[in-house]
Amino acid sequence: MKPNITVAKTAGFCFGVDRAVKLVYEALEQGGKVATLGPIIHNQDVVNDMLAKGARIIDDVAELLPGETVVIRSHGVGRAVYEAIEQKGNPLIDATCPFVSRIHKIVAEETAKGALVLIAGDANHPEVQGIVGHCDENCAVFRDETELNCCIYKKNPNFEKRVAIVAQTTYNILLWEHCLKGLPKDNPNLRIYDTICNATASRQSDAAALSAETDIMVVVGGRHSSNTVKLYDVCRANCRTYHIENAEELFALDFSGADRLGITAGASTPAYIIKEVQTKMADILKNFGEDIDFEEALDQSFKKIHTGERVKGYIAGLNDAEAIVDVGTKHTGYIPLSELTDDPSKKPADVVSVGDEVDLVVIKINDAEGIVTLSKKRVDELIGFETIKTAKEEDAVLSGIVQSVVKGGLVVSCDGVRVFVPASQSGLGRDADLSVLVKQTVNLKVIEVNEQRRRAVGSIKAVMRAEKDAAKTKFWETAEVGAVYQGAVKSITSYGAFVDLGGIDGMVHISELSWSRIKHPSEVVKVGDVLEVYIKALDPEANRISLGYKKSEDNPWEKFLANYNIGDVVDATIVSLTQFGAFAQIIEGVDGLIHISQIANQRVDNVKDILSVGQQVQVKIIDIEEDKKRISISMRALLEDAADDAEEDAE
Repeated sequence: MKPNITVAKTAGFCFGVDRAVKLVYEALEQGGKVATLGPIIHNQDVVNDMLAKGARIIDDVAELLPGETVVIRSHGVGRAVYEAIEQKGNPLIDATCPFVSRIHKIVAEETAKGALVLIAGDANHPEVQGIVGHCDENCAVFRDETELNCCIYKKNPNFEKRVAIVAQTTYNILLWEHCLKGLPKDNPNLRIYDTICNATASRQSDAAALSAETDIMVVVGGRHSSNTVKLYDVCRANCRTYHIENAEELFALDFSGADRLGITAGASTPAYIIKEVQTKMADILKNFGEDIDFEEALDQSFKKIHTGERVKGYIAGLNDAEAIVDVGTKHTGYIPLSELTDDPSKKPADVVSVGDEVDLVVIKINDAEGIVTLSKKRVDELIGFETIKTAKEEDAVLSGIVQSVVKGGLVVSCDGVRVFVPASQSGLGRDADLSVLVKQTVNLKVIEVNEQRRRAVGSIKAVMRAEKDAAKTKFWETAEVGAVYQGAVKSITSYGAFVDLGGIDGMVHISELSWSRIKHPSEVVKVGDVLEVYIKALDPEANRISLGYKKSEDNPWEKFLANYNIGDVVDATIVSLTQFGAFAQIIEGVDGLIHISQIANQRVDNVKDILSVGQQVQVKIIDIEEDKKRISISMRALLEDAADDAEEDAE
């Protein structure tokens, strides 16, 4: 059987380390003096390269030179270090891993609440020391279940006070689960935070799975790298395991009797070192059997590639900024996020997965650093243009994301192809702000294609028009008088409001908006309001739909008839005066007439001498004409009733 070499799915640089390394190199490229507070990474090859480019490593803030930029590595530091740097006045680049910063925030908040903070990890590791530096000394570090129980027993045996437990981001997952087993599940004073980095979890679980299926595992990473040491511990529980820092150490290892070999790497191990180890192992193993031919694979690894060339690659790793690619050469391939997708909301992991085979175009080669920059987007654009052409021929609808506003219109990305949409085809009104569509997903039709220049013109308006026509057709097929709809008010005029019924508009006349008299529809509704309306009348030929909004149960006259009778005494408000009397509101929407003869028990020559608009009066209902919706009310009747009562009392 030929020896088989497998690289773990997740191996090498994690997001935090990758970010820290890039920040240092960016600072060095700007030509300033740079000092890292401790080695920026547990990988001597990378550290040596930084030193060669002018970086310094310091152990204490006191060692900083005037004007020198200090870099806090991904492990993070305690509050005291930040204060010391501030006092020094040196420029600061904080490369603390975001996952570590989250732990700092958690422990600071818990300490402020008076909690005892227990930290799973190595007390001598810089990450743990940094976490401790945010706890105001109200904390303890434990390595395993025994030390955890000891901490709890000594400091808070019955969880009478608040306890918060966190873990170093690279803590052993299996050990963490074992520690938590014995803790109470429902104690309100216990807070357990899952702070082990996802990358660490994936790296350890993948290493465990691979080592269970191999004869030998090679773990690549710095001797002082905590997460690498933990990978070594995970793997050696399943098979023979070696821990090396680089490919040169492979020659001292014994691979005899191994048919299946695996490689994993710590978070501080660059992709090019992993590739070197993989290539060197293949070179060494070819000597273990004449029937094993690695020449083709080795030749492939040293083949030349050129800018503009189309190549195939395998996704070897992912972070938030790029995808790391194996292109089968000595180079480490990188696909920047901008060359993966035009969608600003997506991350590399949303586009590709580790192990995917992808077609790429070489856009830049750096032989000195062994790096090649690649583009997936440009290949997608070539393929996508065929889709664009087909869509034009078939009058199909495409979906795309609006990338930007340009002179005269919009640029929309459809299947990796930039499609120009003129402002007149945007679906927005004339002189509208086109920027409201940026980053939005839109549907469009291709109305023009230039194959030679690989340009396409699209129309959002055409899709909207087609959708509206379809909605109209569907509406007229099912619409009937009395049908109830819910729709938003699209516009308001002096005579009514237009309501969107789903692609087609109907009008609610001003008289249908309220049982009370209103001067303008805006007194009742505004654009955007959602109304429940019903169809009063349909005119398909004129394409007109009359809508009703008032409901019979809200009719003030019906409410009056249901609650009032002739002879009832009510409080009313004078709303208008005439020569022959006054109108008074009994309830909202219902007025009664006080005839001039019913105002007083003596002759009244001028209504204004006794009554005024807004005056509150007590009246008696003396007549109701339902068919004419008229109500007669009287103040005089109450005066006469009072006089009659007085006479009866006198007798």
